Amino acid sequence: MNKKNFSENCDLSFYTTIKVGGIAEYFAEPRNMQEFSDLIKWANLNEQRCQIIGAGSNLLINNIFIKGLVICTKKLKGLMIEPNSGIVEAEAGVMLPTLSNTLAKNGLQGGEWAVGIPGTLGGAIYMNAGTGNLSLAKNLISVKVINNKTREKLEIYKKDINFKYRFSSFQSNDLAIISAKLHFEPNGNLEKLIETTKNNLKLKTETQPYHLPSFGSVFKNPENNYAAKIIDDMGLKGFQIGGAEISTMHANFIVNNSSASSKDIFELITVIQQKVLQKKGIYLQPEVRMIGFEYPN
Repeated sequence: MNKKNFSENCDLSFYTTIKVGGIAEYFAEPRNMQEFSDLIKWANLNEQRCQIIGAGSNLLINNIFIKGLVICTKKLKGLMIEPNSGIVEAEAGVMLPTLSNTLAKNGLQGGEWAVGIPGTLGGAIYMNAGTGNLSLAKNLISVKVINNKTREKLEIYKKDINFKYRFSSFQSNDLAIISAKLHFEPNGNLEKLIETTKNNLKLKTETQPYHLPSFGSVFKNPENNYAAKIIDDMGLKGFQIGGAEISTMHANFIVNNSSASSKDIFELITVIQQKVLQKKGIYLQPEVRMIGFEYPN
């Protein structure tokens, strides 16, 4: 493989939205499917572990040396829209706000909610990201993947993917998402869609700490309850460990006040879990993926 396709000893804190992370032994940002496939082949041939990240918005990477290859999909951002049929084909690195705004401008309805989620399409499918009862699984037709072991390219239809709350079967198989085909309702009112999308973003920025580095939501909502409400009820807003703080705007956000280490953030997550379990008898399950920690993901 051409050496310029990846770098060595890369600081991953630049590739996570909470701005912490370790050093990747090898790091690559493929710009097309061929480069993606070549990287996976290289990792297999050289017996290197291969881990894939998107926008790093739901990711806590320990501040250690991360062995193997880390692939970031953010440069895979091809997006094709058929306004008449509502069919959308998008590569894994397309950012959700970009997708949401493009849908609205093309009169396609059903993606307005996604404007405030700072993640990629691939990450959103992998995590089954969403808000309230809405998620991209609803609009999904199929997903194109590469098998990390065989490099075989496959198209998997929605009926063959197991989606649950903040879970997809991609979390437990060896398939890397490279693109997806979706369907949104065509012929919507353009002005209304653009207005709704703008208002959704405004609401998010007014109620969530977008001005500081964070993950987005840290914990999954327990059944018939809200993680933010539970944490808030316990008076934990503003609680800090080192440079990591439970946001005073939204209790299910942890923010990095410029100097947080991955250890600070991990400890804060653990302390919240322990306090909630002791007081409320509820185990809060992290939504955040963790790399380089001894933690059952």
